[in-house]
Amino acid sequence: MRILKTTQTYFPYLNKGGPPAKVRAIAKALVRRGHEVTVLTAIHQGQEAGGRRQEAGVGGRRQGQEADTFTQGKWGLEAKDEGVEAVYLHTRHNYRATTINPQLISFCARRLKHFDVVHVYGLYDLIGSVTAWCCRRRGIPYVLEPLGMFGPKVRSQQKKRLYDKLVGNALFSGAQIVVATSETERAELIDGGVPAEKIVLRRNGIELTEFENLPARGSLRARLTLSDTAPLVLFLGRISFIKGLDLLVEAFARLPEAQRGVRLVIAGPDDDDGCAAAIAESIAKLQIGERVAVIGPLYGNERLQAFVDADVLVLPSRYESFGNVAAEAIACGTPALVTDQCGIAPLIKDRAALEVSADVDGLKNGLARLLEDGSLLADLRAGCAGVAQGLSWDEPVETMERLYEKLRFDSQVSSLTQAGRTRNPKPETRNLS
Repeated sequence: MRILKTTQTYFPYLNKGGPPAKVRAIAKALVRRGHEVTVLTAIHQGQEAGGRRQEAGVGGRRQGQEADTFTQGKWGLEAKDEGVEAVYLHTRHNYRATTINPQLISFCARRLKHFDVVHVYGLYDLIGSVTAWCCRRRGIPYVLEPLGMFGPKVRSQQKKRLYDKLVGNALFSGAQIVVATSETERAELIDGGVPAEKIVLRRNGIELTEFENLPARGSLRARLTLSDTAPLVLFLGRISFIKGLDLLVEAFARLPEAQRGVRLVIAGPDDDDGCAAAIAESIAKLQIGERVAVIGPLYGNERLQAFVDADVLVLPSRYESFGNVAAEAIACGTPALVTDQCGIAPLIKDRAALEVSADVDGLKNGLARLLEDGSLLADLRAGCAGVAQGLSWDEPVETMERLYEKLRFDSQVSSLTQAGRTRNPKPETRNLS
């Protein structure tokens, strides 16, 4: 099959969280299965790429590997990323991750007809919505994966409603399949009016090979001048209100006196929604600055180092369609504390994670329990290996492959039927009376 995937950001732009890693993992797996995969994305000038500041072009490092060589192509920069063709459209203007790309229409006019199926990741992305519009005009089937963006969450709700009215409704109605990564997201889509029969549940996964050779414990602790035995709690993700960081900071400040020796590390890129300033103010007001370290984003080996050095990974999200960071921590042998608003919670709770309510009391009580109950923490740590094995990409990729094959077959049947009707029009009937 010839498959096109569209996404706001792709490797090596890793500061937007899990979507770039997810798209890349599925694309590479499909290439290994013999399919031709192209990823259509954008150049994000001035954003971090793989941990380095990039003012022009694309480059960076991830998991200790250099990005493939980029060349100037017809529509932008191009690269072969482990067999995946990646096309980075030049960006004229961008608002957050949404980009204006003059070459997009030309790409669709020249190349879209060569693909059997298209997979659009995300909603508020002109690359995906314009490509989907062209798919509808050409009769090319497409899959839509909202990436947890469907319902109004924390900010920009008026803009999202306007976008849905102008673009989003047609995007959903024209999609043959809508992918939800958890029961939580599936229920949200149904409540929002998406037909249940159109929704396919497909979880996210992790590339287990990335966790085969983990760094030795201690590097991050040394950076923080923290002993090997001192309890360390880690948050790793975007610094955003939707991630519940304000709840976590307050919950951490309320831990019992006996647990005041615990350190909290907050690592991740600023999502520019005001959360970074808010938690900095809270840390100062609650006088916990000596116990909390905000250290910025971590990528590649530094990210793995953080997981290895932590005793607990906390995902305090108000909403999380899945929550791959919890799966990654578990793959490193580190138990997780997740809220009941995280889509991954049913897959890991009571085996490698503790599930709590998405509020200050829930997070405080969950943290206190894990930190004081050594046997519980040891049991969850012992369960990490088995849970991680069940979270590989194998099953999700097989699900997508079957869906793509069905869409291609249905499209071919529809085209043949339409061609037959054109060649053999229904004979004209005459009134002989």
